[in-house]
Amino acid sequence: MKHLKYLNKYFYKYKWWIIPGVIFVVISNIFAVIPAQVIGHAFNLITENIEIYGLFQGFQRQEVIYTIFSYSLFFFGALVLFLYLIRGLFLFLMRQTLILMSRHIEYDMKNEIYAHYQRLSLGFYRKNNTGDLMNRATEDVNRVRMYVGPAIMYTVNTSVLFLLTITSMYAVNPTLATFSLLPLPILVVTIYFVNTLINKKSEQIQAQLSKLSSFVQERLSGIRVIKSYVREDYTNEIFVNESETYKHNAMGLVKVQAFFYPTMLLLVGLSTILTVFVGGKQVINGSVTAGNIAEFIVYVNQLTFPVTMIGWVTTLIQRASASQKRINEFLQLQPDILSGPTALPVFNGNIKFDQFHLS
Repeated sequence: MKHLKYLNKYFYKYKWWIIPGVIFVVISNIFAVIPAQVIGHAFNLITENIEIYGLFQGFQRQEVIYTIFSYSLFFFGALVLFLYLIRGLFLFLMRQTLILMSRHIEYDMKNEIYAHYQRLSLGFYRKNNTGDLMNRATEDVNRVRMYVGPAIMYTVNTSVLFLLTITSMYAVNPTLATFSLLPLPILVVTIYFVNTLINKKSEQIQAQLSKLSSFVQERLSGIRVIKSYVREDYTNEIFVNESETYKHNAMGLVKVQAFFYPTMLLLVGLSTILTVFVGGKQVINGSVTAGNIAEFIVYVNQLTFPVTMIGWVTTLIQRASASQKRINEFLQLQPDILSGPTALPVFNGNIKFDQFHLS
């Protein structure tokens, strides 16, 4: 994270975008937790009304009970839909503040990098490839933008949602909450090791992409020389080898991700199974209701998003750190020749034009 400290000046500049965005994140997650409680009450209502409906078997009152049950169920369904619509509104406002802020930072960074390139001496351009310079001002900046926008947004969103969900689960039943969360530590450890591997492979991909971009730019610039000496096949062979290396690195990253996501879903599914098993035994004992089980299942599914985002956000931060390090290497360079303000000499002479005529 030390390389990303350079971005703090941008965060301070756009602080009035960040503060409302964080507020929208908190409000949206409050409306994400409340529907689970509504669903729990609705499930209890269904269970109780089914029993009451059976008691009035053969009586005229049975139709009245059915009507009341139908309207109550419709009310709970409409309430859940309304709560999710409110949450969607605040999620939209959250993206309109934090994501737009990241686009402004991206714009400022590209202008800063280009202006700094203009100040550097000619020796700098002799030492560095044009493709690498272009890649740092485009691809690396885009990776940094993913940090200042989506990564920060989902970090705050994940933290708030995780805190609210865990608090709500322990408020209902601490024992059931503990069993439901047992697979999560395993998942966190898996995320740590997998993302370390992802970061290593991402750096290899980024370095190879810069090398590939430089190769293409240099060969296209010197295409006349290549054709003059009939070196098309040789150049194409080198390009194929470089592309093969890039593909190999990219496929390695895909394989790691392909292993990670099914493992994550397996552990989340295991959490759901534990919730149903332990919760079912507690329903039999009378310590919780069937509605509490439905509420916990909603909570567990909501935790899928924060746990998924932990891995994804960690990857974004690691990639952004590697890219910002590459950007800082050039931004910290100073021109070999510094042109400062030159003081003009003071002239005390007395010059006078006399008897001067144009012929």
